[in-house]
Amino acid sequence: MKKRLFRILFGVILAGILLLTALILLINYGAFGSLPNKADLQNYKNKSAALILADGGELIGKIFAENRTNILYGQVPDHVINALVATEDARFFQHDGIDSRSVLRVVFKSILLSNRESGGGSTISQQLAKNMYGRQKHGWLTMPVTKIREALIARQLEKIYTKDEILVLYLNTVAFGENIYGIEAAARRYFNKTAMQLSIQESAVLIGMLKGNTLYNPHRNPENALARRNVVLAQMEKYKYLKPGEAEELSKLPLILDYANPESEGPAAYFIVRVKAEVNRILKDLERPDGGEWNLEEDGLIVKTTMNLRLQKYALQAFKDHLGVMQKRLRNQYNNPAGLSSLKEINDSLNLSDVVLHAGLMAMDPSTGAIKAWVGGINYQTNPYDQITARRQLASAFKPILYTAALETGISPCHYLSNAPIEIPGFQDWSPENYDNTTGGYYSLAGALAKSMNIPTVNLYREVGFSPVSDLWGKMGFSFDIHDNPSLALGTAEASVYELAIAYASLANGGFKIDPKCIVSISAPDGKIIYQNTFTPPTERIISENTSFLMSAMLQKAVREGTGATMGSVYGVTSPWAGKTGTSQNFSDAWFGAFNPGLVIVTRVGAALPAIHFNQGSNGAGSTLALPLVAMTLRKVELNNFAAGDLIKPFRVMPDELSGALDCNDFRQGDLLDKVRSFFNKEVKVEKPEKQLSKPAETPKAVEKRRSIWDIFRRKKTPG
Repeated sequence: MKKRLFRILFGVILAGILLLTALILLINYGAFGSLPNKADLQNYKNKSAALILADGGELIGKIFAENRTNILYGQVPDHVINALVATEDARFFQHDGIDSRSVLRVVFKSILLSNRESGGGSTISQQLAKNMYGRQKHGWLTMPVTKIREALIARQLEKIYTKDEILVLYLNTVAFGENIYGIEAAARRYFNKTAMQLSIQESAVLIGMLKGNTLYNPHRNPENALARRNVVLAQMEKYKYLKPGEAEELSKLPLILDYANPESEGPAAYFIVRVKAEVNRILKDLERPDGGEWNLEEDGLIVKTTMNLRLQKYALQAFKDHLGVMQKRLRNQYNNPAGLSSLKEINDSLNLSDVVLHAGLMAMDPSTGAIKAWVGGINYQTNPYDQITARRQLASAFKPILYTAALETGISPCHYLSNAPIEIPGFQDWSPENYDNTTGGYYSLAGALAKSMNIPTVNLYREVGFSPVSDLWGKMGFSFDIHDNPSLALGTAEASVYELAIAYASLANGGFKIDPKCIVSISAPDGKIIYQNTFTPPTERIISENTSFLMSAMLQKAVREGTGATMGSVYGVTSPWAGKTGTSQNFSDAWFGAFNPGLVIVTRVGAALPAIHFNQGSNGAGSTLALPLVAMTLRKVELNNFAAGDLIKPFRVMPDELSGALDCNDFRQGDLLDKVRSFFNKEVKVEKPEKQLSKPAETPKAVEKRRSIWDIFRRKKTPG
């Protein structure tokens, strides 16, 4: 009987061995899918995320198919390796890819007895094989086939790579939850540091996640992660990677995370979208050393951008502080029966949750086009639409374009414009009104622009005519088609923050059109630069240098004395800036753009629907809703004495031929003397609203001669 049982048992074992041998042979010869060959294993390459850096080298985001940053063995601290080996494969340095003890356990318990609770028994090399090539289903043979495949691949890996290389390759491939792969990406996500900077207890947390990256996720399940960390520490002490008693001491430490998710919550989520588009355009003209095409999402490129991270953070803080206050005010305005009724009048489906202020802010160097800050909205996760590229009515932010066109035709800053009430025949007898409802007298160009006077501005448009304005609009690169209509003077044209920043840059840089750029360099994973931006100065002149001088001076006046005066008086900005506010009809959108030779910064604030807006200028005007975002940002630059030489540059000295160009009163009463003065300052006369008489631009000498004539009258009026 015993012999019979022995023969049966022997037969079963022999049959099992034969079946196992047959299965190994079938797998080895590709019956269940081809195995990777030596060349495949040698050339294996993880998909690696592109690192997006600010101009100071700070990580601001990643672009990836798999969120992974590959690192070398020397970039991993010993205690990470020790924790991994002690926990996952204690005999790693003794076996050749397959641990015989584990294999026997798998064969007799997991395979023959179908006991899935007995443990996988996979070595680190086998786990690496799984991470590299995944697993396929083969019905009831799935487990034995996958285990054998991984064992065969593991043996090959051990022949091709050193133990150290296998360890780092494994640490680069393993998943750590939240769609992140590799120890470097995990260290940055959960502790906001590199893998090399991890402490022993932090390393134990991450290695502990390998048993279950959701169950032991320290961000989502901190209690589980803490308990698992202590198990890993105990294993490290068991295998003498820690001194006796050291695990117990480390286990007493609290779990402290510095969770960072720059892919969705970072400081530049909107900017990363633009970076991705610009890099992909650049990569079309580049090729890898092997002749293939670079892949931004997989090749581990290092992209250095133009972003000034501190300026970006100052802008983000301004958004948080100012828009937080203004958002509450807007909700309070609608948070009453009358307010809710007005929402329903707009759209029956609207409610108070739709009363949301959106904003965009862009800052760049006007001499190079290098983008320094890009805040595309209030929250990328909930509102991914980029407000910097959204097009809205410019309102008075358009006026500098009209006034620039006027200067280009030869009209001077001291040319006076009537502020008397007017009706425009042929346009439903439209009568423009000033913001403060005042009328009468005359305003100089400089005074009218500084105080954003509407009636004088419409009169200026009637003098200049549509053609010069349209030509300049096209040269500045605006995409919206404009038409000859007097209301155009008050900003009915539409544009984006992006487009207006380009236009204002020409006023700051001497008259040139710039092309905004956000990439400084692109490097391969080994650090070799494959693209370098030289940031050559712009060459396309769109306005004269003298006009840029005069407009800079006029808009500095607007900040010192006009609608932008709260920059200094309320927000404490002390450095010189030129700028212009804009407030669209019914306060639907608020604008502010400011510049000096070192920086152009433009912002717009408004709800998604123009019908949702503030009902008074004390909240909804450009000076109260948009300007503070810029002013609060710039004040922090000043207070921190940060990059003052780069971002806050002095305006150029006015050339001799333009000195005194703004030496005139902003306002004159409409008496005889004013009419005489207006006669000598007027370069373009208007016979009728619909008909314009044009005249060639005045030379500087003619302007000086006319001023001399006016000085005679002025001296006669002044006693002594």
